[in-house]
Amino acid sequence: MKVLVTGFDPFGGDKVNPAYEAVKQMPDTIAGAEIVKLEVPTVFEKSSQVVKEAIQAYRPEIVICVGQAGGRSAVSFERIAINLAEARIEDNEGNQPFDTALEADGPAAYFTSLPIKAMTKNVRDHGLPAYISYTAGTFVCNDIMYRLLHLIKTQFPTIRGGFIHVPFSPDQVIDRPVGTPSMSLADIAASLTYAIEAAVMNKRDISGNAGTTH
Repeated sequence: MKVLVTGFDPFGGDKVNPAYEAVKQMPDTIAGAEIVKLEVPTVFEKSSQVVKEAIQAYRPEIVICVGQAGGRSAVSFERIAINLAEARIEDNEGNQPFDTALEADGPAAYFTSLPIKAMTKNVRDHGLPAYISYTAGTFVCNDIMYRLLHLIKTQFPTIRGGFIHVPFSPDQVIDRPVGTPSMSLADIAASLTYAIEAAVMNKRDISGNAGTTH
């Protein structure tokens, strides 16, 4: 089995992106699966084109995209991506779309096909915080998740895929407001590793209430 794991390059003025930095620290094999690691550009549409080319080249059974969610305090597993681009800031090529559908013929939203409850549980069982999120935002993270799931629906139906958000790394919060959450790259990488382990081991998700009040 192959698992393609992507992480974004730095954006928004930061010199690093903990997404790909943590991906690089993961083992090359997890639960017997080969891990293919890939950096993708923080650019609308282009990032998903890079993912499509990697799918065609490596033929993975699972694709997991990883991105930075500054302000979150733990690794979070996204359940849903919406068919909307609404960029608060420019991407790395100066694009700032708004009121724009990502796929003109696509549905309003896609749900992840990853076993995110099992993934969350496995991370927590190893002593690290994790939770399920119900918004991937409206920037390039949501863009790549939606377009990945659209690719799976329309062209690669045997693949399972989804998206994981990770917090800032400690060096990113030095000049940010006091109390801004962060997580070490080692803990982020470990969380991703345990999550992928669960994804490989669970073709179907476990049952359990992961609801939120807001």
